[in-house]
Amino acid sequence: MGPHEQGLSMPAWAEYVERSTAMPVSRESMTQGWQQALVRCLEPLLATARQDLTAAGQDGVLTEEFLDRLGLRLVRLASRTLVLELSRARNRGELAGDTPAERFLDFTHRLVGGSELAEFLAAYPVLARVLGEACRQSVEGHLELLARLAEDREQLITDLLDGEDPGALVCIEPSGDPHRGGRCTATLTFADGTRLVYKPRPLDLHQHFNEIVGWLNDKTTLDLQTAQVLRRPGYGWLEFISHTPCSDLAAVRRFYHRQGALLALLYVLDGTDMHYENLIASGDQPVLVDIETLFHPSAAMSGVRKQDPAQTALLSSVSRTALLPMLITGEHGVVDLSGMGGDADGLTPNNVVDWEDTGLDSMHLVRRPRPTRVSHNRPHLDGVPTEPRDHEVALLTGFRTAYEAIARNRDDLLGAAGLLSRCASDEIRYVARPTQLYATLLDESTHPDALRDAGGRGRLLDLLWEADENLRRLVPYELAELWSGNVPLFTARPDSRTVWASDGASVPDHLADKGIAAVERKIQAMGEIDQHRQQWMISACLATRPEPVVHVSTTSGRGLGSAEADPDQLLAAATDIADEIMAQVHSDHGGPANWLGLELLDDHHWSVLPMGAGLSNGYTGTALFLAQIGALTGAEKYCELARDAVRQLPMVLEVLAANPDAAQAVGPGLHGLGGISYGLKRLSVLLDDSDLAKWLITSLQLMERITPEAGDFPSYGEGAAGGLTAVQGIPEAARLAARYADELVAAVDHGARGASGFARGYGGVAWALARYGNTEGARAAIDLELDDTAAGAGWCSGQAGAVLARLAAGAPADLEAYLRRTTQRPVLADMSLCHGELGAIEPLLWLNESEHPAIEAVRRRRTGLVLAAVQQHGPQCGTPRAVPSPGLLTGLAGIGYGLLRLGFHGQIPSVLLQEPAAADPAPSTAPARPSFDRGTS
Repeated sequence: MGPHEQGLSMPAWAEYVERSTAMPVSRESMTQGWQQALVRCLEPLLATARQDLTAAGQDGVLTEEFLDRLGLRLVRLASRTLVLELSRARNRGELAGDTPAERFLDFTHRLVGGSELAEFLAAYPVLARVLGEACRQSVEGHLELLARLAEDREQLITDLLDGEDPGALVCIEPSGDPHRGGRCTATLTFADGTRLVYKPRPLDLHQHFNEIVGWLNDKTTLDLQTAQVLRRPGYGWLEFISHTPCSDLAAVRRFYHRQGALLALLYVLDGTDMHYENLIASGDQPVLVDIETLFHPSAAMSGVRKQDPAQTALLSSVSRTALLPMLITGEHGVVDLSGMGGDADGLTPNNVVDWEDTGLDSMHLVRRPRPTRVSHNRPHLDGVPTEPRDHEVALLTGFRTAYEAIARNRDDLLGAAGLLSRCASDEIRYVARPTQLYATLLDESTHPDALRDAGGRGRLLDLLWEADENLRRLVPYELAELWSGNVPLFTARPDSRTVWASDGASVPDHLADKGIAAVERKIQAMGEIDQHRQQWMISACLATRPEPVVHVSTTSGRGLGSAEADPDQLLAAATDIADEIMAQVHSDHGGPANWLGLELLDDHHWSVLPMGAGLSNGYTGTALFLAQIGALTGAEKYCELARDAVRQLPMVLEVLAANPDAAQAVGPGLHGLGGISYGLKRLSVLLDDSDLAKWLITSLQLMERITPEAGDFPSYGEGAAGGLTAVQGIPEAARLAARYADELVAAVDHGARGASGFARGYGGVAWALARYGNTEGARAAIDLELDDTAAGAGWCSGQAGAVLARLAAGAPADLEAYLRRTTQRPVLADMSLCHGELGAIEPLLWLNESEHPAIEAVRRRRTGLVLAAVQQHGPQCGTPRAVPSPGLLTGLAGIGYGLLRLGFHGQIPSVLLQEPAAADPAPSTAPARPSFDRGTS
């Protein structure tokens, strides 16, 4: 019994369990599967349910179907405890039988009967409550549904069934999570095959949404379909939408065109949680069957995220609808649960509870992934679900059509007489936390330790108090629902800041804003800039759909001019990129600025996120490009934006200082604190800002605290090699540089296992040691570098990085072969610094002042080709589908920086190699620019 029920002599669940354990039950032998054998142990609870249904005049097929479902639910709730007792009985040698299966059945037979169940539940009183509540609520909800159907049947036939009587009800299929006393959505099937959907909550919002869709259809030629509803007080009935395939490719395109329009409407109405279970692909029509989360308020933010304008922009963008690809990552990969995703042929990304040796006395719990559920949200063509990524043009066209129609006719929606006013007092669902969190808590609270006493279960559920300080006012109501076995449900109204709990209790002023006011502001602000940003978000989200990440770039063809490019042309092209980056920025006037970008999460999957603090693909790197072009052009606007972009850095460094584990995870390499330190060193000079120099000292102090971890390779990207090059030439970091050099030498001496390439292999280690002056260590590192003959032309793991590392270390390098390949190959389609064209030609710039006679000619020719490619095809990023992203290694900032380096390589140092600028302190020792004879060096 939970603390909130102390003092009650006989709660309803306890009365139910007491009646059940006093009821006689047949002991006939059961030979069905293991689940039915365990159901027999809980038969007294089902017998009471049968008795209550019979007393209400319900029996027959529907009752038997209900009891079968309830029995399996009880087994799920009790299985951990039953299997624990099975294991104990086996270990004590109490089970009779010659085989594991016979001993399993002997265990279940011992529990059959009311007194036996009473004795079992006495040891687990919380389990008694869990099972009693499940039975009592299920019976009550089932009878309520049947009573409502009987009352509404005639009106249903008239309003939703075209006047045709469907015959007797033959099947009820509950779905979704239990709320408000175990009530959940259900699909009803009648004798003639007709189906209807029952919703145990008001459908006023759905009806008003249908009216808005009708209005949009009148303003366009979209012809969007909606699911018709019958509203009743506190509940309603919904037309059943069947999943049907598309007849041809044209129908698929119509589907995605309409889905783009639907996305625009949901964006405007601040809809969220439109995942794959809430949308049905009915031929060429995407039909929403659950729209309870329109006018949904944005989540409260704290800390660094609260200060980030890009985070605010993300939370109010089209991505919040969950209709666009939404990847859930875990130990077994990712799954897309969005309204466009719903991949049905994969596994859950994380392990879930399952059973091994079922039906045997050795039965035990295991955790493993399960297949994802079949989804009906994607259109099928020739029996195959279509890939939304392949229909981006149709999606964007539909989005643009609806967006512009809404903006053009916005007055019809706004004001006291507008369509939105009809929704003002409708009940909406407020999703305080992810439903999966509640489901996990309910599942884990069936552990036997949580079922022996209320304290054990209470300690588990009380974790909610610390999960989010912004939600603490809701926790008492969440706990009450979880103790009753329900997923907590909160509701709100578009015209109020109050939140209501399932029991009707109100939490005043919990929301920061009224939902309808936020929607009206969004509609008023609709325009060309917002439309462009949302269309970028659509393209970026589509690009995150799972597919192999390939770092070997394709080529853009040979049809490019080869005229030599002069510095002014290169500067103009870089300035255009800087202007595009400025157009993409999210900022608060006088406050921080940031961008949304595509970020590679784990070498396999991308996500749309606010840029972090890093140099490689964070706002520090983007600021460095802007400051560099500002210094070249004298345009203060670029320098001002660079300053605004790094305004968040002190707070980030403060957070890392307070959280050593986080700083350790960030690491000292190019992608971590080393890159940030290098960026601050360069920015402090370019922007002539002494504050940045102070932040640099803080960053260096954090790097001092990071310790090498066993098994980690000291790579250039993540580890000590990148840290060493970043801190060289900084007097305050001399001791740190020596420490990093020692770590690299130790890794070389022990032959530590690393990947291949400059960024993650011994190539970067060799470069760092050579620049530090340890030529012997650099050459030893080169000897350990894996020779990947299949590598591409790029810097991070390809031929350019290999050439740089070998030349810096003074090791043999086939420079002639590199120059020949660079001269002959077409320009890469990917222009990025990391693994694209501008990284692939880095050796030409580093070696520019060498005595090798061919290098300057190759560089001039390549520069002309690069400029022609950018002018003809645009700055193609190293992101999936080349979606423009602001970052340095794979994005626009790096392409712009690379163009500046092509035009002004004598003035602008290599950011890939973390070289100092002329105005920076010189490193203590740098690898000499080698002099070459013709031929292999």
